This record gives sequence, structure tokens and C-alpha cells, in this order.
Amino acid sequence: MRALLKKPPPAVTALLLQFAAFVLTLLSAGLVGLQPPPLAFALLCGLLAMTFSRLVGLAGWWLPIQLLFAPALVLMLALNIPPEFSLAAFLILLAVYWSTFRTQVPLYLSSDKVWHALEALLPSPTSGGGTGGEGKPNFRFIDLGSGLGGVLTHLARVRPDGRYSGVESAPLPFLWGWLRVKLGGYRNCSVRWGSLWNCDLAQYDVVFAYLSPVPMERLWRKARAEMRPGTVFISSTFAVPEQSPRETVQVDDLHRSTLLVWRM
Repeated sequence: MRALLKKPPPAVTALLLQFAAFVLTLLSAGLVGLQPPPLAFALLCGLLAMTFSRLVGLAGWWLPIQLLFAPALVLMLALNIPPEFSLAAFLILLAVYWSTFRTQVPLYLSSDKVWHALEALLPSPTSGGGTGGEGKPNFRFIDLGSGLGGVLTHLARVRPDGRYSGVESAPLPFLWGWLRVKLGGYRNCSVRWGSLWNCDLAQYDVVFAYLSPVPMERLWRKARAEMRPGTVFISSTFAVPEQSPRETVQVDDLHRSTLLVWRM
């Protein structure tokens, strides 16, 4: 019974709400005797689906998707777009958002101002906060969900005394980030394809994440269990429920990002 009552993934909920909006719009139009043009009908479906999504508590980024889904389908049919184009677009989106259905973490890209703000949160060159020693990195940094690799390559360039690692589960962002590291010649930087939940955080001095509200409580438990005393956990924008950060850094970028910092 508990399995039957388990809340479905947001993508399934969104699809069910689209279907409910279509049925309700169709029944309402039939009751009042209206035959709206296809695009107007699709817009009504989108408005209903968006409203339903807000009422059931889907994340804010689902709302424009729900609003535009049906109108986009109608426009694609009206424009007679070749099916090959639609297939290519689908495959690209699949490669970018490969794991979003399971992880509920869409692709968020940090701004360059966030990259610069992170510089001040790294161990100082003379602190010996990491492994230290001749020819060895002064500290180890990991980006959980490294996306296109912007954070890693920037920090690897301005703070070459660190060792930077990234993990990304979506194929296309991973490939982009991997090529960015390899073609840029960053010897103190690496990116691997995989799940952040399989990473052992004990080996890192700084752990950075820009994910979504959904996994933050679980990630905090993982960080508390694995990270060593004195290391730093940083979340961009998304807070940990019921855990006040030791420090916050407001970033003056387009999204008004905030870096939330915990000393473990």
C-alpha cells in the first residue's frame, strides 16, 4: 500500500497534469459550445496545466514548461517541421537532461561572478589545508554536478595550487566539460561521468554544489557523514533544510545568487 501511495516523480506528475488540463479544456469547450482555434485551445490547456502545477507544488521551473508545452506542439504541427528535426531536438534535450527525471536536478549554470566569489572561499596558499607537501596540491575541490566545467576550469586557472574534480551525470554537459578540461590543458583538473552519490567526499577539502532544493537534505547527510572536520561545504542558492550556514556570500549576478557556506 505504501508503494501505491508513493508520490510519483515530478515529470510523471507534470504529464498527468497536462492530460487533466486537456480533458478539462475539451469538456468545458463542449459544454459551452465553443470551437476555439487550435492555438487558443492549446494556450488554455497550458494555462490550466500551469495552474495545476502551482497548486500541487511543482518546482517553479516547471511552470513555463507546463504553460508552453501544448502551444509548442501545435506550432510545430502548424509549421510542418520535418520529423528529423524534432528527433534531433529530442535527442539533444535527452543528452542534456538525461538524469533530471531521476535526480530532479536540472542543468543550472553558475555565473562567472560566482566563480570569482568561490576564489575567496578556497584555502589560502599558505594554510596547508589539504594534502600539502612538495609538488602536491594544497587542497582538493570537487564540483558535484559540474555541468559545462566553468567552475572547475576557472578555479584551476587562478588557483593552480589546488586539485579540482567534477562529476556530471548528463552526457552532453559531461562531454562538454571533459573536452573543456582536456583541450584547455588543465593538468590539475578532471571530470568524470557518474552520480554524485557515488563520490567519497572524505578526500576533499572543499565541496561545491549547485543543484536544486530536492536533494539538499540528503546531500547534507552525506556531507556530514563523509567530510572531515575543518573542510568546507558550499551550496549555491539552495539551502539545507533546518541548517543555518555559517557564512553567506551574496553575489551580484543576474540571478542574485547566494553562496551558503558550512564549516564541517
